[in-house]
Amino acid sequence: MTWKLNEQAFNKDSLLVNESLFAIGNGYLGVRGNFEEGYGDGMASIRGTYINAFHDITEIEYGEKLHGFPETQQKLLNVIDAQTVDIYLDGERFSLFDGEVLTFKRNLHFDQGFAERVIHWKSPKGKELRLRIRRLTSFETKELFAQEFVLEAVNGDIEECQVVSQVNGDVSNYVNPNDPRVASGHAKRLDVTTVRHEEGLTIISDKTYESELEVACVTATSVDLNQYEFSADVDRTGVVRETYSFQLLGGEPVQFVKKNVYTDTLRHGEKVVDAAVKLIQSLDGKGFEDHLAGQKQYLDEFWSKADIEIDGDVSLQEGIRFNLFQLLQSAGKDSVSNIAAKGLSGEGYEGHYFWDTEIYMFPVFLMTAPHIARNLLLHRYSLLDWAKHRAKEVGHTKGALFPWRTITGTECSAFFPAGTAQYHISADIAYSFIQYYLVTKDLEFLQEYSAEVLFETARLWMDAGHYGPDGKFRIDSVTGPDEYTCIVNNNFYTNAMAKHNLYWAWKAAVLLKEAGEDALEKLALKVGMADDEADDWLRASQTMFLPYNEELGIHEQDDTFLQKAVWDFENTPKENYPLLLHYHPLTLYRYQVCKQADTVLAHFLLEDEAELETIRKSYDYYEKVTTHDSSLSYCVFSIMASKLGEKEKAYNYFIETARLDLDNTHGNTKDGLHMANMGGTWLAIVFGFAGVRVKEAGLSLAPQLPEQWNKITFHLHYENSTIKITMDKDVVRYQLVEGERVSFSHFGEKVTLAAGEEAVLTSK
Repeated sequence: MTWKLNEQAFNKDSLLVNESLFAIGNGYLGVRGNFEEGYGDGMASIRGTYINAFHDITEIEYGEKLHGFPETQQKLLNVIDAQTVDIYLDGERFSLFDGEVLTFKRNLHFDQGFAERVIHWKSPKGKELRLRIRRLTSFETKELFAQEFVLEAVNGDIEECQVVSQVNGDVSNYVNPNDPRVASGHAKRLDVTTVRHEEGLTIISDKTYESELEVACVTATSVDLNQYEFSADVDRTGVVRETYSFQLLGGEPVQFVKKNVYTDTLRHGEKVVDAAVKLIQSLDGKGFEDHLAGQKQYLDEFWSKADIEIDGDVSLQEGIRFNLFQLLQSAGKDSVSNIAAKGLSGEGYEGHYFWDTEIYMFPVFLMTAPHIARNLLLHRYSLLDWAKHRAKEVGHTKGALFPWRTITGTECSAFFPAGTAQYHISADIAYSFIQYYLVTKDLEFLQEYSAEVLFETARLWMDAGHYGPDGKFRIDSVTGPDEYTCIVNNNFYTNAMAKHNLYWAWKAAVLLKEAGEDALEKLALKVGMADDEADDWLRASQTMFLPYNEELGIHEQDDTFLQKAVWDFENTPKENYPLLLHYHPLTLYRYQVCKQADTVLAHFLLEDEAELETIRKSYDYYEKVTTHDSSLSYCVFSIMASKLGEKEKAYNYFIETARLDLDNTHGNTKDGLHMANMGGTWLAIVFGFAGVRVKEAGLSLAPQLPEQWNKITFHLHYENSTIKITMDKDVVRYQLVEGERVSFSHFGEKVTLAAGEEAVLTSK
């Protein structure tokens, strides 16, 4: 059961949430888990099909617009809807909201890559139908969304069964003006440019209003019968309907297959219709089972490295596999896409990419599917020129300031205190490039891409910061990860990450110089790097000011955080959470109250910047003032609780991450899945319970199995090797299953494995 998400009974109250949970995708194309036949009249639905990075440009409206405020933003669009299939039994339309649902089962198969509904339905007039609907978005052919219907009459023949397939190009996005996490305008952003039916194909294309991107959907349908009537109706507003009419004999199932191919300007050039027609014709000889086989082959490879096996908790086993599967479905795998905050499962945050990718999702792929991690870095690298442009827009003479939220590289955040001011995103992106080098030791990638990103982000810190009278390097007027505390001086997280960024920019220069072949000279010439610039980065890193409170023995979140009154948590009603929906930002800024992990996150990512006792005291202090109103928070507190030996607390925080969407604990899963939290589930296991760290000194582990589990097994990719790790109550087994030789440390003890070797060590 843990290899699938299962719904055993039809529940009208969970439709919107299930649209997100049962979403299917492949990183390019995502389709929400809507019913093909739709719902009853007046019932809400967020019917959506999305292409990663396919967007329009919309104006940002300000009451007062100041210099450097972004004028436009990008918005992920809901594209052509090919989901719809209606079924009529002697004139009665199949609907779960009419007649009687005798049995209902719905599954999302993580190991096979498809969703299905299995239904036994009785019509108001007594006709009975068994129906199986399967759907997939292909990992093998990323443009393909395929559906299969198997219909069977149960209590006698149905003289006229009609299957009506519809493709609709006249679509809009969902809006909710009462929730800042969901778009509140610009719903209609597509014009229908092509709508026709020819040579057995439905062909529709749309064009965006401003970005002038085009999307096409070409659909081919078939019924496995020799005798049927067929008709096609073209509505010039953008809808094409195909109708198959036939006799459905009792006990003789009929298969209907619908293949929908999507192409867009970003990947397929200007002739998107031609590209889609050519592609769907190339699939002509493949049946639905062939596409299922392709899914299985792709996922077998993925799960062989990414699966985490938990012995001791079926519910959490389902949760971690669901989360990993949805991450895979959402991760962009080409040069123009990344991972949106909601993946391809919904429209929350308008399809924008945040720092979530680098800190919470990138590590999953780095250590399980590094080819995907590499693509994510290449996408960020492709936006480097935009980041340099943004730095100049806000007044810097040099450096790269990556946008807080974006699709194509320009800043899309209209609220700068919790947007552009979060300069730490540049250090977060640099951190991921550093981690990639530490895990892969890919010097060529460092030369071609990473070093340039590190140099330009280091330049940002040099221009944004300054040396104080005490000789310390300080960074003023920024916002850290905690969005309830904005525009502060010397945010600990930002300064610590900038310090790391600056050091590794210097280190990258050293590595390039040692590599020879004029690698450093070539890059220095490209970016206009002065001879002593790397030394300046090292000096700033070595003198970085990291605020510390002697009395409390903790690192201060910023210069003034501890001077504020503590938020009155005791008298804050439960219904007032999340606070951002009930209090003006200025009210929140005046108090010690954290939306999410900030200083505690820095202690996780850069644990060597503080003594263990300082980390412990900081954890205890900030835990008391953190609301966890952001889904990014629980996993960090779980990881650090593991480090501090707080096993029960670590487990409890982990539980909050593992099933956050499955149990809709934040109440907004309908708008899309919380992708960063899903990555955080993996982090809490691997970096938390297994104590994994990757530093300049190498890979280290400090495994502590939760008392609630009997055993856990997972794999790590490191230096072109794959290590299988099994933790049980007493021992930890390390086996090198791929690679020639690998070294790491276990509680400080060096371990070296040759190919096929296993080490069995005592757990603590």
